[in-house]
Formats: sequence, C-alpha cells, structure tokens
Amino acid sequence: MEPVSDPRIYSSRYQVTHLIARGGMAMVYRAQDLLLNRAVALKILYPELSADAAFVERFRREAQAAANLSHPNIVPVFDWGEDDGTYFIVMELIEGTSLADVLRGSRTLTAARSAQIVAPVAAALSYAHKNGVVHRDVKPGNILITADGQVKVTDFGIAQAVAAEDHLAEAGSVMGTATYFSPEQAEGAAVDGRSDVYSLGVVLYEMVVGRPPFIGDSPVEVSSQHVHSTVPRPSEFSSTVPHDLEAIIMEALAKNPAQRYQSADEFRADLLRFSEGQPVRASQRDVAFFGADATRAVSAVSAGERTQAVPIMTGPRTDVRRRGGRSGLIAALVVVVLAAAAGIGYFALANKTPATTSMPNVVGKKVSDAIATLTADGLTVGTTVQVASKFPAGQVIFTRPAAGATVTKGQAVTLRVSLGQSAPPVTVPDLTGLSLTDAESELVSKSLVPKLSTTQSAPPGTTPNTVFNQSPTAGTTAHAGDTVTLFVLAPGQTYSMPGLAGMTTLQAAATLGQDGLTLASQSIQKCSNTVASGLVIATVPPQGSPVKSGQAIELVTSSGYCQVVVPTVVGDTQGAASAALTGAGLLVGQVTTADPSLCTTPGTSGTVATQSIPGGSYALYNTSVDLTMCP
Repeated sequence: MEPVSDPRIYSSRYQVTHLIARGGMAMVYRAQDLLLNRAVALKILYPELSADAAFVERFRREAQAAANLSHPNIVPVFDWGEDDGTYFIVMELIEGTSLADVLRGSRTLTAARSAQIVAPVAAALSYAHKNGVVHRDVKPGNILITADGQVKVTDFGIAQAVAAEDHLAEAGSVMGTATYFSPEQAEGAAVDGRSDVYSLGVVLYEMVVGRPPFIGDSPVEVSSQHVHSTVPRPSEFSSTVPHDLEAIIMEALAKNPAQRYQSADEFRADLLRFSEGQPVRASQRDVAFFGADATRAVSAVSAGERTQAVPIMTGPRTDVRRRGGRSGLIAALVVVVLAAAAGIGYFALANKTPATTSMPNVVGKKVSDAIATLTADGLTVGTTVQVASKFPAGQVIFTRPAAGATVTKGQAVTLRVSLGQSAPPVTVPDLTGLSLTDAESELVSKSLVPKLSTTQSAPPGTTPNTVFNQSPTAGTTAHAGDTVTLFVLAPGQTYSMPGLAGMTTLQAAATLGQDGLTLASQSIQKCSNTVASGLVIATVPPQGSPVKSGQAIELVTSSGYCQVVVPTVVGDTQGAASAALTGAGLLVGQVTTADPSLCTTPGTSGTVATQSIPGGSYALYNTSVDLTMCP
C-alpha cells in the first residue's frame, strides 16, 4: 500500500489514507471511518466513469448485491454513496493477501491446501447463488486470505440478480476476466451458478499447476479457447496432481454446463471428500473432453487479471446441445456418428503407427546423459532451467513431463538442472503455530519448498490449517530449493469444538472459519437472562465436543430476556414484597404512598396497596414493578 498525497474525506466520514489497488472499474483505498473509528476499504469509481449512467448503475448494483449477502466467506459491504459526483462503496478491510499474490510467478500450492482454500470459496458462491446472485468474475484476485487463514470472496463487480434482464456491457461484448471465463460467458449466453463453478475450476487448476488451462496473446484469443479448445489435463503439466483432484477439476471445467457440478455445493462436497481421503464422485466420470485429447502448444503469456469487456465469441461448441427442432436433433446425431468414426479411425491408425512413448526417468543423471537418453527416445529438450539446490551441479533434478508419463514422439521436455549449493545458505524459520498459508508464504520468500504432511499425531488443541511441527526444525541451515515439511492436522481427524459464547454471529462465523468449520444455515434462538440479545449462548455440538473439518455448526443465540411470572405482593410489607419480586427476577421500581381510600381495611398500614403489574401475569426478566404503600 502506498500513502495518498491528498487524504480526502468522503461524505464527511471516510478519510482515505492509502491506495490498495487499481481495478477495471474502480480504485480501492484503505480509509478511516471517522464516525465508528475503524479502518475500512473504500472502493471509488473512476471519475471518467462516474459520468456514465450505465457504469454508475452497475456500480450501484454491485453495492446492493453484495450488501444483501451475509456469509462468513464473503467480504461484507457496510455502506455506499456519492460525494460531489464521485461514487463509492465501503467494505470490510481485509488484512491479508489475495490468492493472486500467492500464485504470482507461477507458484503452486499443494493439492490439500488448494482444496482447503477453494472449498470455502464454493460455500460463499453457493450462498450467493441461493440468493439469486451470480458472481461472474471469480478469479484469484477476488479471493482474499486473511492473516489468520480465513478465505473470503470479494468484488461482486459484475454480479447481477439472475432475474434481471438488463445488460450494461456494450452490445457484442461481455464483462469479466477472459482467463477465467466459462464458455457460455465468453459466448455472451445466459449464465447461472454453473458458470461460477467453471471459473472456480480454472482457479483450482492454476493453484495446482502454476498456470491456467488456456493462455494466449490477447483476451480474445483466451476466451476463444474456452469456447473451442479441449481442456488439457493438469497432469500434463504436473505429475504431482492427485488423480481424484484432477477428476474434480475436469468435472468443474466441462464445457457443457449440464456435465459440470450442478451447484457450487456439489463442487464443495467433492472437495471435502478429497480432503478427508474419501472417494470423490467426479472420479467416476470424465466430462471435460470432447473429440481428440491433444496437447496444444500456446505462447507463454501471463494470465490476464483485469476485469474488462471482451468481444463475444461465436460457437460452435459441439459438446453443448442447443435448443431447436428436428434439425438440431439430426445435427447432433451426425456429430455423434462422425465422432465415432473418427475414434475408430484414430485407433486403427494408432495400432499401425504408434506415435507415443513413455517418458524415461532421467532425474539424477548428468544433463548431457539426460539429453542423450531423451534424444534416443525420439524426444527433444525444450526449456532448461538452472536452479541452486543441494544436489551436485549439472544433475537433472526435475522433468516435465514426469517419468512414466505418456509423451508424443518429438515432444519437448523441460529440464530443471542443479547449479549446486552456489546460493548463500538460509536459516529455516520457525513456522509452528502459523497458518498454513503464512507458513508456505514464508518458505517461498526464502526460496525453500513447502511440503505438507499429516503423518504425525497432532497435540491437543491443534486446529486445522495450523502448523504444529516442522522438519527440519527452526534455526537449521538450508539451501535454496531444499524442502521443509509442514505437519498439520490430518484430514478427517477430530479436534475440540471452540467456545463461542458471548460472541456476535459475525465473530462466531469468523472463528469457525479459522478453525475449519462452517456456519449452519439455520440457528436456534432461546431467551436468556444472562446473555444479551443477539449474542451466542451455546453451540450444537457444544464447546469441547469432537468435530471435523468442514462440519456445520449451529448457533444458539439469545433472543433477549425470558418471561417470568409476577408474584402477588399486595398486602405484603415492603421488605417482603421486595424479596418476592427480586427472587422472581424482577426489580422494585418506584415506591409511593397509596390513596387512603385503598387502605380502609384495618391492619393494612405499611403494606402494599397496589402493584403496577398484576400478580400472576408475565413480564420480562429484570422488569421494574412499581408499588404503592398504605400509610
């Protein structure tokens, strides 16, 4: 963040202090809410756009859409308004980093960590979809990770209610970020929640591979590939991607929405199954391919992150059944027949002239020997990357594709070759107690390689996504490229339910998210004489109970004071009346002298003549009861 030269105050309340980021439509600042004395994020529409009624309308709708979404994994919107022709939105300030920053430089995350981050994003999108809002711009830059590891989705910048029929993008264009477009979004067709599922699948792909499935020289080229090109399997770029996670990614990236996960909830459920080591539903299907499964060479252009208007692509997407009459059915049958014929021809030719081979294992060989082996197998050497490592100089330490993978004759192979321990040594930092995200970022910043492990038993009190041990230990001398193993709670392992009593619902939701738990869609309300209205009384299951990551927790919140039966104190002395009222949970209010006409019976002097709330009726706990006393 950079300090601003002009700390302007908007609407006499929000004073900007630092510039956080520049987006496609607005600039985001850190600001101080002078009324509530808290830091907030202020999103300000560009001045040149404020004069455009269509852009202002989109900006207004963003505020309304986001303000109506209250979920622990969605950045809340506090306020929006206009100041001297400048439009702004006030949001919660997230202290942390974006997923885009984590992935910058083609960094990757472990499969387990990737699933742990994407699952809460899917939960947030599911909640939005159920409230009639499609995000339309899911990308790493709109996924934030707080300092304590909680995941939040932000910037419903081009989201709009599904029921809305107006379109604010120019005719013949569509708003969004081309790298993460769904095919139907790139075509300018109607979208629903399954479009967000596709975009989130692209994000997950990038997290485990280090690049999105399609890259190109321009947004137009990338969006065209989403419509026309086959999605390459993640394992073509990284042999470390588990089969089950690859199956999940490929189902999310099916070009036909009917073949994808039909909801973000389904997507999330499979991710949780993967995290817990259970069989995933997607492994039984293979839906992202249609036609030949060919690896395509694309230019190495960084993924575009800017939200912008992109020309609509035209089909055909031959895997998508379009609405129509008999001609559409006949066309579909022709496609099936031709595809079958092509398949038969392919296999016939493949049996005659094998075009593939198995990637040889050259890891550990000298680079000259590795090149000779690859050449002998009909392969070529593509990019050679030299890195400092603990291995001898000139030794191959990594190949892409990996050994054993199916490769095509003539295919280029990427080699990573050791420079030896030429880089200065680094000291392994202490990572215990850090969130997994922070620990991984710390290691990457020191050129060390994080490795996730769940093999050790976690000590009592350990929560998910928190490092409880490491190898090697803090203070050990290491070299660039060395691996540091991070030990975290094993998937499916139980841990203690945290205490939430006395928290607000938002505080409770944040605590649950930090501990790998989710907030149930329903809550229970009970009256309480000790917990203020709206605060948490208890949870289901209760504090200390064994819970598992991803488990939904119900909150029991206070609806306010309980009702009590008012005792009859007429005829009692003041002391006895006070004792009876306080014993029932009530207060003694004003005590005044009664009208003498109410005290004509002998022996009533000094006793209660009337009470403001009749005996036997109900009143809220701590309600005051006024008394009149006979003189």
